[in-house]
Amino acid sequence: MNPIAFLVLAALLVVAALTVVLHTNPVHSALALVGAMCLLSVFFIGLDAQLVGFLQVIVYAGAVVVLFLFVIMLLNLQRETRALGSGALVVAAVAGALTLVVLMVPGLVRVAVVPATVTPGFGETTALAERLFTTFLLPFELTSVLLLVAIVGAVALAKKQA
Repeated sequence: MNPIAFLVLAALLVVAALTVVLHTNPVHSALALVGAMCLLSVFFIGLDAQLVGFLQVIVYAGAVVVLFLFVIMLLNLQRETRALGSGALVVAAVAGALTLVVLMVPGLVRVAVVPATVTPGFGETTALAERLFTTFLLPFELTSVLLLVAIVGAVALAKKQA
């Protein structure tokens, strides 16, 4: 991927992610999450992992965010009023962010740009399926059980008391 294109897309992704976190309207946050997921899929496609990029759009930007929107509508969430907090809290947050930047920049400058070696079959459906259903079978199944429990919990919470 072209370094200029990467930097532009990375900046757009950071803006979309900050919009998800900082926006007071939950629907606007969910729509910004769709934008962030779509931008992330562009990175995957740029890495020649087209399957993962398209799955990112279909599964996360499509299904998961639609589920979020259903929950937002079900709970009838409105615009959130936020208290900024005390001045000391804001100063501590800014100091922490600046410390993180100061610690990260020297490390990023020292990193040598070396072309990555790609294994044969990288990004292909068969390679992904083989790893998913052999090496990562237990985490894959645990994730499905976790999602099932979350759905049952959401239905139990949304059920009206008779």
